[in-house]
Amino acid sequence: MTYCIGIKLNQGLVLLADTRTNAGVDNISKVKKLFTWQLPGDRIIAMMTAGNLAITQAVISEINERLDAPNVNEPTIYSAPTMFEVAQVVGDTMRKVQSRYGAGLAARNVDSGASILVAGQRIGGVPRLYMVYAAGNFIEATDDSPYFQLGEHKYGKPILDRVISSDTDLQDGVICALLSMDSTLKSNLTVGMPLDLAVIRTDTLQIEQQRRIEADDPKFFAFSDAWSNALRDAFSRMRVMDV
Repeated sequence: MTYCIGIKLNQGLVLLADTRTNAGVDNISKVKKLFTWQLPGDRIIAMMTAGNLAITQAVISEINERLDAPNVNEPTIYSAPTMFEVAQVVGDTMRKVQSRYGAGLAARNVDSGASILVAGQRIGGVPRLYMVYAAGNFIEATDDSPYFQLGEHKYGKPILDRVISSDTDLQDGVICALLSMDSTLKSNLTVGMPLDLAVIRTDTLQIEQQRRIEADDPKFFAFSDAWSNALRDAFSRMRVMDV
């Protein structure tokens, strides 16, 4: 399984993904799920993947190969004039890969389901966040729904619902994403470290923060421990409430 969070704020974009993948309880490994591309001064793009690993890897590989050998008749994520059209490129690539492998996988009772979060900003535009589905269609994050989740979303959703709005400070968005991930890590063994984080501030067209958080990271361990203690303290205070 997996867990990825994409948050679109007025101040920018926050993207966080785990790296665990499993094909059964005895076949667990680490796989990168967060990818970034940059044309300095023109655009910054990030994607996070979930679902059938062969499908998502094929989509990312095809996107990269098209950049390496562009065809004037096929748009790329670098030539698309808007982020909406970048999402269309990803959706079209997803549909192409699904048409190539989907039927064969279905014949073997293997789920080809996959989804990709596409985020970024093009010069002259605003930061945008899309969720691309297996059929190649997609939806966009809005002020009313400023975040998307992929994978094992239920454990990390409550903190996002209570805290996140479009006006949330960018660093508060990072903290909220990490708390959402921490809650999921505590409750679901199919989501695991290390984590990949990327932060894109509005109108900079570059990544402000990008780092991998390993399982033995002392700062994340202290962060997680502090959140656990804060929850216990909050629970203790609730005991005096008249309900």
